[in-house]
Amino acid sequence: MMPLTPLTIDEFEAIARERMERSAYDYYAGGSGEERTLAANREAFNRIPLRPRVLIDVSQIDTRTTVLGQPLALPVMLAPTAFNRLAHADGEMAAARAARAAGTIMIGSTLSTCALEDVAGACEGPLWFQLYVYKDRGFTQELVARAEAAGYRALVLTVDTPLLGRRYRDVRNNFVLPEGITMKNFEAAMKSMTSAARWGAHSSFSAYVHDLFDATLSWTALEWLRTQTRLPIVVKGIMTEEDAHLAVSAGADGVIVSNHGGRQLDGALASIDALPEVVDAVAGRADVLMDGGIRRGTDVLKALAFGARAVCIGRPYLWALAANGEQGVSDALRILRDELSLAMALSGRPTISSIDSSLVQRRPPVG
Repeated sequence: MMPLTPLTIDEFEAIARERMERSAYDYYAGGSGEERTLAANREAFNRIPLRPRVLIDVSQIDTRTTVLGQPLALPVMLAPTAFNRLAHADGEMAAARAARAAGTIMIGSTLSTCALEDVAGACEGPLWFQLYVYKDRGFTQELVARAEAAGYRALVLTVDTPLLGRRYRDVRNNFVLPEGITMKNFEAAMKSMTSAARWGAHSSFSAYVHDLFDATLSWTALEWLRTQTRLPIVVKGIMTEEDAHLAVSAGADGVIVSNHGGRQLDGALASIDALPEVVDAVAGRADVLMDGGIRRGTDVLKALAFGARAVCIGRPYLWALAANGEQGVSDALRILRDELSLAMALSGRPTISSIDSSLVQRRPPVG
């Protein structure tokens, strides 16, 4: 029998798989193509051995850190994920409340099923806002202005989605949002959108992305966004040293090493394998975060050892949200915090600042 409170993130997924509609579960769980990058994100962590130190005072473990100067009680943030109400009726608002209670930050998604203002009102804590640049720059400007007015503390520009990856699970399931669940940040604008842009029962999500997302984007888009806001800008989707240099040169305050959870280019390297070269390229000029494959506290520890300031989790909190709403997300964050604290103690690193590259044995990615 499954324990009432899961002990691991994997146990949350097992509960979510049982409770969710098949098409909704597959939307969260699936990757693109043959899902090789999706699998690689997990496998890569398992290939990295830790080099623990001993005879160090670890009687007091401190998981506190900062990102963009903003304090975190633990170096685990909630990544931007679409359509949280597929998991639970309270959706993004429940996740944001759990993040606040844990002393961390949720990155709200443009494709949220709760309006960004409602999420901010429910959270009453620090939030960042994830942004796509649309063909209609006026609509993009409106989203930025709304995020600023609602008190969001940073913008996260996603740059790896000029087109949507081929996600066969969604194609086979003919995935659409269920009746009563909508993209709340778009309600006012939807009245003038095309049928594809509105994305209902007669239009695929891929058609929506093709219709609205700007596939002509270049680095000038980041420079343009810099003129539209005084908020810090974090660029999400950086996987190479070349793009890390360009992002910082164009004004990024931070970057997120991410392959979109294995949902875009299948065959791309695992995020943790891309992390070291991005950290080296940024060279302290911006904060580096990463997502993709985080399931355990030791995964967080390895990412920090490779130079990440913090990590972001997506699927883990969605499984927890499906399992038990806000309390589930709180429990998932507690599990990761407790696992990280124990791993820090057993590796002889009592503080986040004591975690460095000597803790991990760097190995080349497996092709």
